[in-house]
Amino acid sequence: MAIDKRVASAAEALDGIEDGATVLISGFGGAGFPNIMIRALRDRDLKGLTLVVNSATHPFSYTHELIEAGQVQKVICSAARGRGKEPSPFEKLWMDGKIELECLPQGTFAERIRAGGAGIPAFYTPVGFGTDLAAGKEVRRFGDVDCVLETAITGDLALIRGDVADRYGNVIFRHAQANFGPAMATAARITVAEVRETQAEPIAPERVQLSGVYVNRAVAVGDAR
Repeated sequence: MAIDKRVASAAEALDGIEDGATVLISGFGGAGFPNIMIRALRDRDLKGLTLVVNSATHPFSYTHELIEAGQVQKVICSAARGRGKEPSPFEKLWMDGKIELECLPQGTFAERIRAGGAGIPAFYTPVGFGTDLAAGKEVRRFGDVDCVLETAITGDLALIRGDVADRYGNVIFRHAQANFGPAMATAARITVAEVRETQAEPIAPERVQLSGVYVNRAVAVGDAR
């Protein structure tokens, strides 16, 4: 049977995802948020989700809709604060003890995901040593440097945003759209690429930015954001 990873809808792309899933979601600044897939995940009404996302409150991301709908039990991120003077709904839930938060330095966040995709269970880093972010974590000294043990992050589902995908799941990104997507794709059991368009013709090898070996499903959503 010929390989064709394209699916007809965002809903179909979520087949096999259940309550309690760990979901990695790409996005940084105003680029790379798979918002159509995020809303499809919201409409599926799953509970007990763990979200791995750079910012839990970014205004260009719909992740806050999952949080406000009560579908999320934990967030792992590098930016948790809202942008207004008043606490965001996420911050209020956290302050009330209704949602867990694991906040990481952004480089550590990215490296824990990369390690998960590479099959590296843990690594030591000096980043965060001596701060509240290292509380409860193992510390080891290398030479004159104290380092914190950080464990890899893997997930059940990665939702990433790209520009074009072919039938084999190869993906091209548009500018900063790539951000965490390529690393997240390697660290999840199922990766869904939300893209502007899909094509039957293979993308030329020199243009591929994410190999289809890491992508399970691709769904075209046009210019929707």
